[in-house]
Amino acid sequence: MATYNYKALDCITSCDIEALGIPSKLAEQLHEKLAEIVNTHGAATPATWQNITTHILSPDLPFSFHQLLYYGCYKDFGPDPPAWIPDPEAAKVTNVGKLLQTRGEEFLGSGYKDPISSFSNFQEFSVSNPEVYWKTVLNEMSTSFSVPPQCILRENPNGENHLSNPGGQWLPGAFVNPAKNCLSVNSKRSLDDIVIRWRDEGDSGLPVKSMTLKELRAEVWLVAYALNALGLDKGSAIAIDMPMNVNSVVIYLAIVLAGYIVVSIADSFASLEISTRLRISKAKAIFTQDLIIRGDKSIPLYSRVIDAQAPLAIVIPAKGSSFSMKLRDGDISWFDFLERVRKLKYGHFFLLEPYHLVNLENEFAAVEQPVEAFTNILFSSGTTGEPKAIPWTNATPFKAAADAWCHMDIRKADIVAWPTNLGWMMGPWLVYASLLNGASIALYNGSPLGSGFAKFVQDAKVTMLGVVPSIVRTWKSTNCIDGYDWSSIRCFGSTGEASNVDEYLWLMGRALYKPVIEYCGGTEIGGGFITGSLLQAQSLAAFSTPAMGCKLFILGNDGCPIPQNVPGMGELALSPLIFGASSTLLNANHYDVYFSGMPSRNGQILRRHGDVFERTSGGYYRAHGRADDTMNLGGIKVSSVEIERICNAVDSNVLETAAIGVPPPDGGPEQLTIVVVFKDSNYTPPDLNQLRMSFNSAVQKKLNPLFKVSHVVPLPSLPRTATNKVMRRVLRKQLAQLDQNSKL
Repeated sequence: MATYNYKALDCITSCDIEALGIPSKLAEQLHEKLAEIVNTHGAATPATWQNITTHILSPDLPFSFHQLLYYGCYKDFGPDPPAWIPDPEAAKVTNVGKLLQTRGEEFLGSGYKDPISSFSNFQEFSVSNPEVYWKTVLNEMSTSFSVPPQCILRENPNGENHLSNPGGQWLPGAFVNPAKNCLSVNSKRSLDDIVIRWRDEGDSGLPVKSMTLKELRAEVWLVAYALNALGLDKGSAIAIDMPMNVNSVVIYLAIVLAGYIVVSIADSFASLEISTRLRISKAKAIFTQDLIIRGDKSIPLYSRVIDAQAPLAIVIPAKGSSFSMKLRDGDISWFDFLERVRKLKYGHFFLLEPYHLVNLENEFAAVEQPVEAFTNILFSSGTTGEPKAIPWTNATPFKAAADAWCHMDIRKADIVAWPTNLGWMMGPWLVYASLLNGASIALYNGSPLGSGFAKFVQDAKVTMLGVVPSIVRTWKSTNCIDGYDWSSIRCFGSTGEASNVDEYLWLMGRALYKPVIEYCGGTEIGGGFITGSLLQAQSLAAFSTPAMGCKLFILGNDGCPIPQNVPGMGELALSPLIFGASSTLLNANHYDVYFSGMPSRNGQILRRHGDVFERTSGGYYRAHGRADDTMNLGGIKVSSVEIERICNAVDSNVLETAAIGVPPPDGGPEQLTIVVVFKDSNYTPPDLNQLRMSFNSAVQKKLNPLFKVSHVVPLPSLPRTATNKVMRRVLRKQLAQLDQNSKL
């Protein structure tokens, strides 16, 4: 944290404030408030910062003023300064707070104090007492089983050696349908509650559209009946390759309700990637749109599905009732797909919206299946080789929802937005995290990078907004969300890649300093293994706790876990007993991928994840990218993310960087190369060597005096996976080839 450039709070003058472009009179008023807070709480305490965010800072003040006070307050604080601190009274009404208020002593004994101070003990309780914890949380979420489980966890099913099934068997004997649970009336909601809010890009002047639970149930039932009319075998895989809109959510729930398996395919994929996923999953049908509409652009989608030689396609027109092209022989339109059901005379129907038929009478009987049955096939991003095909079982949705219940505090009346797609785990996560907790999904059918999305967040009164850091980076650099009221937000969630302190300080400031809950996990986890909590102080770009039910280990240089609660950095490993996590892969050996060669602890072989994490002296955790994104500079291991954080702040023209260790053509130690993307694509730096020296100076000063930046390479953009993770391996290969040709 670059605090050395900032004055301590008690040294800041009204002239310092005015120098940031704030009018003189307002600068004096702000300085008076600051002096009063400093006089009461001191110049450098968390309480000082908390009062500053409550009584001084607002979104309309320059961000440079926010930085002045944040860095001034924590100038000499040390690592992990808290950017948000829980309020004891507010903590009591969170989901976890209410549970601990009534059952804290039962769970934790006489050591229980209050929800905030006892939260870490409760997390440890969730690991050591899975039977009690998961039974409690499933009950809190009003989970309904057609056949209840015999127990929560059977560690050695059927007398198996523990090493042959390290993850154990969860909810053995249970039969359940997650989609039915999403549509159930219970203590959390009634039929008249709004469960989806949405808006199409370009409709910012129109009211936000909404759908009640009664309407959602009717639409899902209708599509489920229509699926049965296709005559596919139960358990067949059915793909969805669409933007995440109301139709795709209805289709997703209907596939699960009817006992089929969703195959998740991101709408950004090219034909070859679509074909690969259809082949691996053996999909029997696919739902898609003719086009994706983004502003004035019409992006072909159905044509990509045809080129992928997809099976039967059910095609939805993106606009109106007609298609932009002729359908392939054997494919059917959305209207004809639903019309087949009307001919079967299941009750009475009427048109709710164009081609949305609603059945008023006949509830679809959900297909209840064993808990280990597959409900969704998702894929890793596949940056190298074939993507891993990761099945979610009927248990996985409840892991996603439980994370949201505990860590993001999602509950009845919340409105949850997270720009994503059903092709990635956060798409299904959003559906289950919202609906299983009695909340409402907020969907924006368009790009999240502009003011249209910002206005939607305002108008829909979103209470939990999920982001990825690159979206925040774009918002900050374009100021596209300026002037919109995000005060309804209770918290942010962030996942996908390592975040940045300044960017997330800026983000918090847009919503009157609501916390950012960092969330890291994976498709094969069904949610997170490390995250934050509204019952703990949150430090920027840091995680405050392992997820409920998860135990983490950081592996030292010898490959063995370093002692718990001791600071250190290394590859992260997980306890194998994680509710909802994968136990099989469709196209790879699950044990080989996640367990082979891993160390054991207390008789349990640890689960591989592949991220490098640091446990700080303050007890927080920081992500440092993938283990294969570390480099060896002069015999010292360092993560790319660590170097990039420093380089991103060196020059105001820099949007982002990628740090790559490139081996010289003739062998020898890796040479540190910084790939630079400038904010203005037309910007030409006057002297790349000067920029290299600036990077070099910053890295040596803030990280290690032995490190040396050898090259700087400007690029218009960084190669990324469809989940927005930087493909440093691709860059490394490209730069090594350039170096071979002496063009670097």
